[in-house]
Amino acid sequence: MEPLTLLSLIIFLPTIGALGLYAFDKKAEESMRMFALAITAVTFGLTLFLLGQFDMAQGAMQLQVSIPWVPTWNINYQLGVDGISMPLVLLTSLVSMLAMMASWSIKEKIRGYLTLFLLLETGMLGVFLSLDFFLFYVFWEVMLLPMYFLIGVWGGPRREYAAIKFFLYTLAGSVLMLIAMLMLYFGSGESSLTGGQNIFDLLKLGEIAKAGEFSSGTQVVAFILLFIGFAIKLPAFPFHTWLPDAHVEAPTPISMILAGVLLKMGGYGIIRIAMPICPYGAQYAAYALVALGVFSIIYGAFAAMAQTDFKRLVAYSSVSHMGYVLIGMAVWKINEATGTTVNPNHWQMGMAGAMFQMLGHGISSAGMFFMVGVLYDRVHHRDLNKFGGIMQKMPFYSGLAVVIFFAGLGLPGLCGFIGEVFVVLSTWNFSPLLAVIAASGVILTAGYILWTIQRVYLGPEYKGPHPEDLTPINGRETAIALTLIVFAVLMGVFPYTFGLQMMTPSIENLTQSMSTGYETLHQAGSEIISMSQP
Repeated sequence: MEPLTLLSLIIFLPTIGALGLYAFDKKAEESMRMFALAITAVTFGLTLFLLGQFDMAQGAMQLQVSIPWVPTWNINYQLGVDGISMPLVLLTSLVSMLAMMASWSIKEKIRGYLTLFLLLETGMLGVFLSLDFFLFYVFWEVMLLPMYFLIGVWGGPRREYAAIKFFLYTLAGSVLMLIAMLMLYFGSGESSLTGGQNIFDLLKLGEIAKAGEFSSGTQVVAFILLFIGFAIKLPAFPFHTWLPDAHVEAPTPISMILAGVLLKMGGYGIIRIAMPICPYGAQYAAYALVALGVFSIIYGAFAAMAQTDFKRLVAYSSVSHMGYVLIGMAVWKINEATGTTVNPNHWQMGMAGAMFQMLGHGISSAGMFFMVGVLYDRVHHRDLNKFGGIMQKMPFYSGLAVVIFFAGLGLPGLCGFIGEVFVVLSTWNFSPLLAVIAASGVILTAGYILWTIQRVYLGPEYKGPHPEDLTPINGRETAIALTLIVFAVLMGVFPYTFGLQMMTPSIENLTQSMSTGYETLHQAGSEIISMSQP
């Protein structure tokens, strides 16, 4: 299959499926659910086929296609995949399929829900496969509207508030991203690398930055704007406050998508756009970013420990865990005298740890939200103080839940361990103090996860509301949980096969390119200083 056909089909098959839903009778709800599930399953199959055509030994962008879209401004329908985007494409299609399986809990306005869900999947896959900044921005915005309605219509009691807050926060980040895009658009117009044409090609913008043709001032301002836009979605403190409200009010499948995929878009935007295009800005802000990531880890862990709402606790755990992603990307240490990178292998380890943390968190957080949803569907509350003794009523479910929560805890042998260890080890080279503080987050995480397990699953027999509804999990719920557990174990035991092998060459390319870009500007600045001296 041609790359253009394959990549376009992966992105737009869910949209085609959304239109196909309107061929069903309005009352054929079960048929529409099965049809939508089949669409997500075929999309997942196509991403596996894409993986089969992907060369893991190459660090360059592969399977590239570029078709003029708005030729006047050199905007192209440009797609491609590398070792940074490929794992996230697979994660998106897998979590989308599992979240669709979890959507049997949605009981009203089925066709509207399924339509918006499939449009959301198109937006997410488009973000990870776009190589044109304008196209990336379009897919980023396309994803916003379905999520707004999925929370606002099918959410909990405060769904309108949560949906509007999510929309406004993300839209504010989008405006900052648009301003940065305009800066880069006009800043690249006279570049010798573009033949005097204004461009949106992400790879070409990276080459311009590598050649030192974006000034240091432009890079610093553009990086700050881009970082804030992506940090809102990451989310990093203090841009995180939309997340707990959105998670608490969103239905279970949408919480799975939010935690499993949408948060990864923030990290992906930083590593794909902000850092390669603004390497000087990334280095300028490196210490602040690492410190912010460390603070997010500790803050998120303490906030999670203070919660009594089961879902809100898991939401704050995401703020904590995504702090490791921010740290791993930013541990870039420079020799001030020469402008060269100190111990580039440590920085590459941090980058690999950040990427693996995104994948591992995508699996574990989607699983944790699903397990909370299974209980909520039965007893219709999430108050941790009213749980206890679930193990006696639902032993098989409780066993599966404990494994998934241990994956979120970072237990060795499960998916949450590798990324955190790589990030902490790489941080030691950057700042031993910050590394020690980040490592202490593991202890706090163990504290609130184990306390949660004790309060919900252990202890005396359940005495809360609706004890008669604590029925064993069904086959569909078991299939979702077991799938997530299998991936959590495989990623924990075989991290090289299930992630690191794919991403390492692209990470090496990225770090080398950014180092060159910074060194070029540093040398140019040194020459100017030496010429100005008498």
